[in-house]
Amino acid sequence: MDDALRIDDAATRWSPGDRAGMPLLVLLHGYGADENDLFGLVPYLPDGIAVASVAAPLTPPWPMPGRSWYAIDSLNTRDAAGITTAAEALLRWLPAASAAASSVALLGFSQGAAVSLQSLRLAPEQIDAVVALSGYAAPGELPNDAALQEQKPPVFWGRGNRDDVIPPNLVDHTAQWLPAHSELSGRVYAGLTHSISEQELADVRVFLSQWKDSIGG
Repeated sequence: MDDALRIDDAATRWSPGDRAGMPLLVLLHGYGADENDLFGLVPYLPDGIAVASVAAPLTPPWPMPGRSWYAIDSLNTRDAAGITTAAEALLRWLPAASAAASSVALLGFSQGAAVSLQSLRLAPEQIDAVVALSGYAAPGELPNDAALQEQKPPVFWGRGNRDDVIPPNLVDHTAQWLPAHSELSGRVYAGLTHSISEQELADVRVFLSQWKDSIGG
């Protein structure tokens, strides 16, 4: 356990100050970013939810700035084991962070999206909804996948049709995997690259409002 990846709780950015009893949304940034990156989305999110923006546990190779959740082994593949290791780190951090929360959802961009979906697969009892932006579901099978086929938790998957960062084979895999393992909503945004648009944020707000309303938040 001493060598396990760990989330630096001191780096986590929180909003608002009084969070007891509120639903919790955890933000997971992409490769080369940090905990400040997605925190800028807070004004676009529904009122009445607590937000925690976490810093990934790794430093990418120089000269890339920021943090990373896992190493990118090649341009065409992603190592599912690295995604699982990162998700396990998040799940070790989550219980204390969510102790006062009425529900937990994850919102991840790129690497953060992959880790969010992997975390749901590893611990569906801890996570009630996922927003995956410009990301993918890791290949391979996990023990809880069969349970997810029955539970079908709500997932929003948004991506641009001009995103040239996520390999097409992983997009195709995700397009097959998510409908079978989640109550899937989302959109492919015309002209959008590997980024987030205002229209996408509007759709995310609707999705998260529905999550909040479903648990009486």
